[in-house]
Amino acid sequence: MSGASVFTDATTAPPTQETKILSDFRRDAHPEKVYLAGREYRSEDGHTTILPLVWKIKHQIGSDPTLSPGYQSALGLSELTKRVAELALGKDSPAIMENRVLGTQAVGCTGAVRLGAELLHRWCNRSASWCGPILLPSPCDDSLAGTFEAAGFGNVSYYRYWDAKSLSVCVEDLFKDLEKAPEQSVVVLSAPGHYPTGAELSVEDWKLMAEVMVGRRLFPFFLMSEQGLCKSFERDAWPVRHCVSLGMEVMCAQSFCHTIGLYGEQVGHLLCVLKHNSFLLAVQSQVEKLVQTLWSSPPTDGARVVATVLSNPAHLVEWQEGVKGYVERCMLNREQLREKLRLLGCPGQWDHLTKQTGLYCCTGLTGHQVDFLGRRRHVYILPNGCLNISAINSRNIDYVAESIHLALTSL
Repeated sequence: MSGASVFTDATTAPPTQETKILSDFRRDAHPEKVYLAGREYRSEDGHTTILPLVWKIKHQIGSDPTLSPGYQSALGLSELTKRVAELALGKDSPAIMENRVLGTQAVGCTGAVRLGAELLHRWCNRSASWCGPILLPSPCDDSLAGTFEAAGFGNVSYYRYWDAKSLSVCVEDLFKDLEKAPEQSVVVLSAPGHYPTGAELSVEDWKLMAEVMVGRRLFPFFLMSEQGLCKSFERDAWPVRHCVSLGMEVMCAQSFCHTIGLYGEQVGHLLCVLKHNSFLLAVQSQVEKLVQTLWSSPPTDGARVVATVLSNPAHLVEWQEGVKGYVERCMLNREQLREKLRLLGCPGQWDHLTKQTGLYCCTGLTGHQVDFLGRRRHVYILPNGCLNISAINSRNIDYVAESIHLALTSL
């Protein structure tokens, strides 16, 4: 076919950090290579895992001839949105009882963020008194800024979250940045399990942050893809519940990829808590309209699995116990890695490893040391020194600890 292609001037997009690391790992032929930069929960055998309960429910759903194969509504499976809202806010939440909570099934956590961003941008364009900006934690998921920018936000900036020197949350700098933020800014918050550091604010810090947000009229947009994987389901949801208890409007992007193992099904959820239930129908109509332009109708099978787990008391208890096992294993990995580094005589203190929570962990290694790990030891972690703690197991922990020791003492 003659004529110029519409893609003649197309350029190759640079790979993301994670894509490049995974590509380097796959090309590496070393027999002891270790990949610690992934996002999935890995079991002791090194594989992405799924609880036996979830396998059983998936089989039951797949063999049930009475289930309709038709499209869902734009808002998704109603039983899912009801149960997920209760998981985040508590069954006795006044916001739920007052009918001022809107839940919408989304395509993964990223889809929930995009839907929330689109909804906020629509309000931004309609209200002369509100124009953002979006404030993201530094560091954060590389895709977050692009997601908000794709929704039309041109003013995306950052607040300080992680201090590489103290290897902890830089609480004072964080508060200073929020106190200087323009009123009505949207603040993206991790609750719980900050990616990629695993560092969390204390309850007292959250209380102070909530005071700052109320005083500055800031809008909290929570990311909650690891509820239950850090401390407990109740404690992990506490920051969201506290903000709601203060009368704040919030958005919360949720995901069940990690906790139920539905990575391929991408079961996400956007939770919106409004000030008054009189706004509910109007906001719902806007969300439905946006969903039609994004994915039309969310996928069904994964949503049915999550709804089944959350709506059956026996399933719920079994699932929460299974997730508790994930938490205990990740903490054991942290403790064992810290102890092995101590016994090897690694320079510095390593107590920060056990103060972090969830799947992710920040070692404090520099870019040069991370590069050394990949080139010389075939151990692949993120450039900022963060790694997935669940990917460490009894077969690789000694090699990983020795490699970190060499990176610290050979350069």
